[in-house]
Amino acid sequence: MAGITPPPALSAEQQDTAPALPAPSARVAGITEGPLRPAIFALAWPAVGTTLFQVLFNVTDTFWVGRTLGPAALAGVSVASYAVWIMTSIGELVGVGLTAVAARRHGERNPAAAARAAGTALWMALGLGLLVAAAGIALLGPLFGVMQASAEVSQYGREFLSVQLVGAALVYGYFVVAAAFRSSGDTRTPFYLLGTAVLVNLVLDPIMILGLGPMPALGVYGAALATVFTRGLGFAVGLAILIRRRAIRNGFEWGIARTIARIGLPMTLTGVLFSLIYIWLARVTAAFGTPALAALGIGHRVEGISYMTCVGFALAAETMVGQNLGAGRPDRARRAGWTTVRIAGVPTIAFAILFLLVPGRLAAVFTDDPATVAAAASYLRVVAVAQIAIAFEQVFEGALGGAGYTIWPMVWVVALSAIRIPLAPWAAAQWGLTAIWWVLTLTAVGRAVALTALWHRGAWDRSRV
Repeated sequence: MAGITPPPALSAEQQDTAPALPAPSARVAGITEGPLRPAIFALAWPAVGTTLFQVLFNVTDTFWVGRTLGPAALAGVSVASYAVWIMTSIGELVGVGLTAVAARRHGERNPAAAARAAGTALWMALGLGLLVAAAGIALLGPLFGVMQASAEVSQYGREFLSVQLVGAALVYGYFVVAAAFRSSGDTRTPFYLLGTAVLVNLVLDPIMILGLGPMPALGVYGAALATVFTRGLGFAVGLAILIRRRAIRNGFEWGIARTIARIGLPMTLTGVLFSLIYIWLARVTAAFGTPALAALGIGHRVEGISYMTCVGFALAAETMVGQNLGAGRPDRARRAGWTTVRIAGVPTIAFAILFLLVPGRLAAVFTDDPATVAAAASYLRVVAVAQIAIAFEQVFEGALGGAGYTIWPMVWVVALSAIRIPLAPWAAAQWGLTAIWWVLTLTAVGRAVALTALWHRGAWDRSRV
């Protein structure tokens, strides 16, 4: 960074004994003391901004592909996105696990231990990314065969997914970087990192898709390449900042790795199974034609704005709960969970109203195909019912993850999502495409009820991390 003098190089022994430098925001957020609401807002607004930048990544790809390459390419990117979801869910193993472990260490005022955990998580992420890339590329053919999309749609999907898989290690590395900042109470740095990456992606997407200037037109490949490149850029810059702060230490400790895996694995399995269920739903939806399949992708992109807003609040709850348990304040952790969910409920109500009033206009941003717009509008009208439930589901899932209590949330989320497999085709046969949207909505409400009950029950405050 211009104008900043780098610290002197440290020997390996000095690196192991030098204290990690706390993130600037960790000292001012009042995470473990003082009024709750200001602390939650201080953590939440950058976290929400970061997750919305993530949505903008997806929306940018969808916009340019849908507007320039047509409904088949849009459907291909849409079905590939469920496999990308699996890929990112696997990366949550290190992201969620590190957040719980490092936040607890920060709450105990032991940043050096948190830095060692971050170093271990980084090596886990890079290794996991390489394994996922190899396995995913080997399974490309069978994966698209399961979804029963047309040959044209499948070809576009394979192009998009193959590039994303090659960049999996970079994406996972960014998850570790973001978790290391967030667990210390610094949610602003990930916000700036991802914001910069999004701006670069906004410029690169049309250049690489359409072939502007000296760049050849790469189509769907270009959309995926732009995303992977900008993700890698955010990872590299974030890692450099962590090293400068001494908030990450090179090394691998099996004990820490086992704890990270124990906490993160249930969340990963939840995300993977959730994604596999959506691949099955894509197969059911494909029976209604390419416009219906494209509409499912558009609906997810638009609803993702509401969903990811709640994920941002969940990240704030994750840090609040983890640090307060580390500081011996389970009472404050409990109040932080309830307070965060009440705050998160406000924007979800606004989104629900928007989905009910102007669903067609929202869908038409991505395509001018009338059949696709109509199907996507029906999706948004139905899922409007579930928006307030999403706030409860996501915030409490994040809060429980911050406590290291992840097994029972996995059980309930997977069970209430898996029921979609028999329900969706049965309901579609009875009432048509709209019935699939209702199955998604009602099961989402069920998950919210289950996770709220787990938080209310309170066994999470005795989890060991």
